[in-house]
Amino acid sequence: MWGCGSWVSGEVRARYQGRIAACVEVDRDRYGRVVARCRVDGKDLGETLVESGLAFAYERYSEAYVPQERIAARRKAGLHATGVKSPAAFRADTRRGHSAQRLASAPEGCTIKGNISSNAGARIYHVPGQSWYEATRISMDKGERWFCSEQEAQAAGWRRALR
Repeated sequence: MWGCGSWVSGEVRARYQGRIAACVEVDRDRYGRVVARCRVDGKDLGETLVESGLAFAYERYSEAYVPQERIAARRKAGLHATGVKSPAAFRADTRRGHSAQRLASAPEGCTIKGNISSNAGARIYHVPGQSWYEATRISMDKGERWFCSEQEAQAAGWRRALR
């Protein structure tokens, strides 16, 4: 894996260190962090970074810089010349990989997922075909586990998911 974040930080530092950015808060993300639009010398910093290939448009939350990203990709500017994935694509691929890895960690023939509810701590098991089966992830570190039969799950004190 290439440290693209370090490379981008160096590029941005070389271009903007010592310059003044005027920023305006436009939102807060789900973690309470400020989402802002910044300008340097009257130019939108986000737009400039995306068009230079030093940042990606985050389409999940805004279409604001999508045209600039397309321009950068066509020109193979910055990160686009390296074949690096956008952070959103990287996270999605990582989740898919972890999902496959989690399923691979199940003992042979044991497909029942024993999940501990995060809000109440209830021990619930999910069988293939139930509504939440695919979305349920097993964390052995939290005491969750795989079962080979419903009888095994019930004997261990787990209840079947309602859906």
